[in-house]
Amino acid sequence: MAESRQFTEERVWQIVHQIPKGQIATYGQIAKLAGIPRHSRLIGQILSGLPPDTKLPWHRVINSQGRITNPAKDRQQLRLEEEGVTLINGRVSLKVYGWDAS
Repeated sequence: MAESRQFTEERVWQIVHQIPKGQIATYGQIAKLAGIPRHSRLIGQILSGLPPDTKLPWHRVINSQGRITNPAKDRQQLRLEEEGVTLINGRVSLKVYGWDAS
């Protein structure tokens, strides 16, 4: 089981690494791309376990309503805004900033 979890984590990191600057993906989108659809909470758990100094663009992953649900919400919002992503009423437009991974 540990090997499976490690493989899943590495796959998630590889996918998140590909999200371009100024674009966002949802937890569900990452789960689907990682081959584990309907496991968006697991994606959140994996990303929350990253070290604070990670270079992985974890801040580009939000929920399916375009909201930031991370406990580091202020830090995540600041990083998104630095990349030109605008939040209106606490939401990011998936139509405008959504990552097309195809």
